[in-house]
Amino acid sequence: MSNTLGNKYRVTIFGQSHSPAIGAVIEGIPAGVAPDMEAIAAFMARRAPGNSSLSTPRKEADIPKIISGLNERGETCGAPLAAVIENTNTRSQDYAALRDVPRPGHSDYPAAVKFNGHNDIRGGGQFSARLTAPLCFAGALAKQLLAERGIRVRARVKRIADIEDAPMDFADPALDAILSSSGIDCVDADAARRMAEAILAAKAEGDSVGGVVECFATGIPAGLGDGMFDGMENRVARALFGVPAVKGVEFGAGFAAAGMRGSAHNDPFRMEGGAVITAGNNHGGALGGITTGMPLVVRAALKPTPSIAREQRSVSLSRGENAELAVRGRHDPCVVPRAVPVVEAAVACVILDMILEG
Repeated sequence: MSNTLGNKYRVTIFGQSHSPAIGAVIEGIPAGVAPDMEAIAAFMARRAPGNSSLSTPRKEADIPKIISGLNERGETCGAPLAAVIENTNTRSQDYAALRDVPRPGHSDYPAAVKFNGHNDIRGGGQFSARLTAPLCFAGALAKQLLAERGIRVRARVKRIADIEDAPMDFADPALDAILSSSGIDCVDADAARRMAEAILAAKAEGDSVGGVVECFATGIPAGLGDGMFDGMENRVARALFGVPAVKGVEFGAGFAAAGMRGSAHNDPFRMEGGAVITAGNNHGGALGGITTGMPLVVRAALKPTPSIAREQRSVSLSRGENAELAVRGRHDPCVVPRAVPVVEAAVACVILDMILEG
């Protein structure tokens, strides 16, 4: 199923942007786990819409309601855990015109072809970033279970438009507090300010901007993953490409490696405290698909939001002719700030799944 991620920690996401609710069914959680609902709520609030002028004004509480999978003490009991999140602030009428005139850069047209015009156009239906809310629920729970194993997963805004965040030390224990200090998760407060200005400038012009989210995970043991088609990078990339707007994924030095010599790209091994480490991390924490014990470092490039007020060229499907489109409704001028916890969630789900596989 295309809505299911994982083998042992198996997450199935359901719903549409304007259906009564969205949610997730999670299988494979060890019995006896008490979900930290306060921590889950705080994590999901980072993704929730309507909290900033930088995001869509659609206001959703994004409070998950667990309807199965817990015993009378609030612990997982071995049954699948199911949670629903209500959709309470929809304006479906804003999307009526898109049935005939699809948005450039959006799934409207190919979805109409695949489903013979029966796709849910409201809010993007099952292709909406709204479906990342239940992914964040599953990821928040995965992060709790990983933290118990000494594994930390965090992400930040690496770039918005042409504005870059400062370099950072992934091992810095104070990093979480630094990243949480502003509305945009960055190390450099001035970069965060300029990113916000770039988003608001695009919004004022009826346009949008994209960017890059960088995620890192520390504490992962060496030896996790398999070669060929089931490596750590393979599985993380699959999960990240399930996040709407993601158009590129790279690990470590990524595409920059193509311009390097081997002598510069290769990370020398050395002994430290009785353990094997590498002097650098151009490899991004995995070699041959198998983790090395160094931080997993992955970046996801997110395109500009296709739903913009600026007039664009499209077609009328009913009339079979060219048409113009200016999208109405409430949309993010940049999805990158709200995508940070989503990327964290996707990566956390994959790592936990691979840990539970043993």
